[in-house]
Amino acid sequence: MQGLELHAIDLMKRAGKYIRQKMDQAYHIEEKTNKSDLVTEIDQHVEDLLIKGILEKYPDHLIYGEEGRIERPDTLDGTIWFVDPIDGTMNFIRQKRLFAVSIAIMIDGELRYGFVYDVMADEMFHAIKGQGVYENGIRLDPIEDRPVKEAIICMNATWVTANRRIDPNLLAPLVRDAVGTRAVGAASLELAWVAAGRVDGYITMRNMPWDYAAGQLLIEELGGRVGTIEGADMSFLEQTSVLAGSQRFVSDVLTYVQK
Repeated sequence: MQGLELHAIDLMKRAGKYIRQKMDQAYHIEEKTNKSDLVTEIDQHVEDLLIKGILEKYPDHLIYGEEGRIERPDTLDGTIWFVDPIDGTMNFIRQKRLFAVSIAIMIDGELRYGFVYDVMADEMFHAIKGQGVYENGIRLDPIEDRPVKEAIICMNATWVTANRRIDPNLLAPLVRDAVGTRAVGAASLELAWVAAGRVDGYITMRNMPWDYAAGQLLIEELGGRVGTIEGADMSFLEQTSVLAGSQRFVSDVLTYVQK
């Protein structure tokens, strides 16, 4: 493994150990934008731990973190770490599982490294651009190219009921036609599961770069495709929709939403 990769994995393992030590103790919870968008003091402490660990070794690198514990870059120049200290905070609080630490590293606008660590399952998914994808050190096979009618789709029911972001009638037929749907509640894990072949696609109308950047590299390294629901490339500097899966799955979904 390379130095940057080893350092990121070591930081994430340390973060996971800290989370497991603290999760059954009393901690403060706050709402951010609504009752389902929560942050705990553990999220904040983990982001601090990751920031400190990154900057001690790479003081000239930039950090785009969910909890805003450091100023976020406004361009994609240089080396940027996209950091989500606990992706799936509601799961962490209520279920004590199905949450992840997620890190992606971009160099001059190109994703080079992606890491998703399922803390309670102790599963580390990681990729280096051009070098494949690994789950706990075992190399993953390319994504199977399934159409919607053979797919299990990760998608929150929000997007097939009345909402402010998309006409639910566009996505409702996917639920009818697919093999099944799932909603995990942690975007980075859902994308990692696409890479691992546990599900076939992921759709959301609302993700930030720290949610999808690592998972995007995992999927693309295995021959899959990640873009917006309109079929555009990801921007990495703002909130966006995400459509991810095999080439055939993504093309198939675009025919549903562009009718």
